[in-house]
Amino acid sequence: MKGLIVRAFSSCTQSRARAASRARWCTAARALAAVAFLSSTGVALAAGSDAAARITQPIDASHLVVAGGTPALAKSSVDLGAIDGSLPLEHLHLQLTRSAEAEQALETRIVALQDPTSDQYHHWLTADELGEKYGPAEADIAAVEEWLTAQGLTVNGVTKNGLTIDFSGSAATVSNAFRTEIHAVEVNGQRHITNVTSPKIPAALSSVVAGIVSLNDFKPKSLMVKPKTNFTIKCTGCPDGFDGLPLYLEAPADFATIYNVAPVYKERTGKGVTVVVLEDTDIQLADYKAFRTAFGLTSYAGTFSEIHPGSGCADPGYNGAEGEAALDAEWAGAIAPGATVHLASCADTTTNFGAFIAAQNLLDSTAPPAIMSLSYLTCEAQAGPGPNGNGYVYGLWQQAAAEGVSVFVSAGDGGAAGCDDFDTAPYATAGIAANAFASTPYDTATGGTDFLDTSEGTVGNFWKSSNSTSEGSAKSYIPETPWNDTCAGKVFYEYIGYSDPISSCNSALGSEFIGIVGGSGAPSYVYAKPTWQKNTFGNPNDGARDLPDVSLFASNGFWSHAIVFCMSDPNEGGAPCNYKNPTDVLFNSAGGTSFTAPQFASIQALIDEKAGGPQGNAAPIYYKLAQAEYGTASKPNTSKITACNSSNTGSGSSACVFHDVTYGDNDVPCFGPVDCYNPDPTNDLGVLSTSDTKLAIAYPAYAGWDFATGLGTVNVANLVNAWP
Repeated sequence: MKGLIVRAFSSCTQSRARAASRARWCTAARALAAVAFLSSTGVALAAGSDAAARITQPIDASHLVVAGGTPALAKSSVDLGAIDGSLPLEHLHLQLTRSAEAEQALETRIVALQDPTSDQYHHWLTADELGEKYGPAEADIAAVEEWLTAQGLTVNGVTKNGLTIDFSGSAATVSNAFRTEIHAVEVNGQRHITNVTSPKIPAALSSVVAGIVSLNDFKPKSLMVKPKTNFTIKCTGCPDGFDGLPLYLEAPADFATIYNVAPVYKERTGKGVTVVVLEDTDIQLADYKAFRTAFGLTSYAGTFSEIHPGSGCADPGYNGAEGEAALDAEWAGAIAPGATVHLASCADTTTNFGAFIAAQNLLDSTAPPAIMSLSYLTCEAQAGPGPNGNGYVYGLWQQAAAEGVSVFVSAGDGGAAGCDDFDTAPYATAGIAANAFASTPYDTATGGTDFLDTSEGTVGNFWKSSNSTSEGSAKSYIPETPWNDTCAGKVFYEYIGYSDPISSCNSALGSEFIGIVGGSGAPSYVYAKPTWQKNTFGNPNDGARDLPDVSLFASNGFWSHAIVFCMSDPNEGGAPCNYKNPTDVLFNSAGGTSFTAPQFASIQALIDEKAGGPQGNAAPIYYKLAQAEYGTASKPNTSKITACNSSNTGSGSSACVFHDVTYGDNDVPCFGPVDCYNPDPTNDLGVLSTSDTKLAIAYPAYAGWDFATGLGTVNVANLVNAWP
């Protein structure tokens, strides 16, 4: 009998790649095989893999351990009591772990995939290979599935990397299985559900099970910021702007001029490369066409479609994220106008973000896209350590890197204050924090800048008085500063006559500009510094993964510049895409690092076309190119550092890959004891600081890499040509 069970188990394992959801008898066979192996030897090798089973003890429901925590927002919420136990919780994710040996082996393999001297260079793995070679033992997966089923839960499937089990059940069944309480809570006037006690699992499973990815409905935040409508210093004769100047908007033709894309179009347009933007809403297809028509992109061969990939992915229809999705899709094809753009969207479940459902299903497919872009945020502290977000996203982007997929994620729109709500918070209270979706070592985090022309009175040097037929009016590259809409920004406080941010924010005029909107950057408290980020000139020896990696213009009109897009759906706050009408322009312009992630994804399509195929994690290459330009921490390249300074608009910068942004900061006003320096108790506000005893601005721009803009912005033609 035992031999029959083992043969059945082996058959199921071999069919793993052929079925997204394995038959129930296979689950039972694996579970029986696991029991048979474990009872006879204590350790088993999974069929088809080298992984040793780690669940070696009987599953004892009386011996429990904590597996995850409670969300940070739950701790500051108003508890409204237990939710209805009959509420269905669909497509929950149970996060598993590899053995330490398998994790190290995979990390070594991913390094080899990017090493031109390795025989494994660019020999990307498939999703099936990830599970078979590096995933948990089949016996362990089977044992966990069987335990879930025994609790009355439904197992929907297992991701091909073997790290995530998709399951469903009622709220009461989930609560009982994981010995936790799920309550309704109120946060900032909005009703949510969340676990209010830490989930627990049998100790015997803890060697394999990290915990549940999410038991709450706190969804990620879109990173689009609309122009303000009531600046103290108002624009005359235009929808919005600064100091009486016209609103000069960045259109695709302007981007091509400013960041030197035009020379690339002689040979490359991104043809044959697929870029996917990850969303949880659909968009109006007419908006994508209107954008392409208005800005002269219809002559290129690029195509666009909406997809709802894989199992568990319901069509979300249209919702409040439609503006975000529209700008993502439009700009993903704007810089590489010949590329194939897919908007991959899935409906959110009660506890799961639809964009991640789409990403996982695409990565589990036989033909994953070359490039993916995500423009959403959850701060690391909110996502939590372990499985509660950080661990799940790490596994997702790690799988992408192993398969050759380049992932670009917006760094955030709240300056260095990644955990406060940049849309509503007048000042930071939660301290310095990074975006959990962008802080892994397997994605490229994209930050934001603003232009310096308005504050320096040089707009006429860089913009024409009228637009071309493709609505472009930029003349050349424009010196840049970190994007910062606040009273704490150096460009602003010097502009209004102050010498420090604290005086500015506590002044009558400065107090009209309190807020935390600006390009984000911060060290990760979850991930160690990747090898490829070490020794880069300017990057601190802090042992942490530091954000952002690179930046592009992202302002929302603070200094009279914003970015155009098209979202006409009136049900979601849209307006006609009429760029001759100032009112419609205001609705169809915005800022945010939402734009920079799809823009870098579009740039990557040009690179992939030139390179002849997918390039995997792009971040290590960016740092390799930066070290060639700036030098290293131990051996800086002084002449190049000078020539590539963003403020140098002469011929010296024309040969640079990076525009090194060195003037300004992404500091914001703050209140309270967390990372907030305020030397005078009579002040209403302090500013974010890395020191409690002196002003150590979080964070200034300086030569080389910095927390305000990373490596700086790019000269696209030089970047494409320099790509190895």
